[in-house]
Parts: sequence; C-alpha cells; structure tokens
Amino acid sequence: MLTRLARLFVIKTKFEAFLVIYGLALGATHRGVQYLQQYPGTGGWLLFACCPIAVFMAGGRILDSLEREYAG
Repeated sequence: MLTRLARLFVIKTKFEAFLVIYGLALGATHRGVQYLQQYPGTGGWLLFACCPIAVFMAGGRILDSLEREYAG
C-alpha cells in the first residue's frame, strides 16, 4: 500500500515535469515579490533574482533525470 502511494509522487513524463517546474516558478516569484517588499532597493532585487535562478537549476536537474531514465 505504501508503494502505491509513493508512486503518485514520481515524475514519469516531461509534461508532469513541466507542471512541477511551473509550480516551483510560481512559488519562487511570489517569494521574490515578498523579498522586494521586505528589502527595498538593490538587496531585494538581488534576492528576487536568486529565486528564479534556483528554479532554473532545479528544473534542469528534473529534466536531465528524466532523459537519463529514458536512455537507461
């Protein structure tokens, strides 16, 4: 039963990966806007820029792992 539940959280297709990346991007930009409100000026913009960069890195890793799974 636990195995069946765990299979729900496995990303199997690129479409699912893009949905996860989209969700991460929405959360990151929301957090970036909060940074801009808390830290106005250059510091807030630098923190805002870090949020989407983290999503780019995570999204690349997710897509790369799917391609490796298909190849292997």
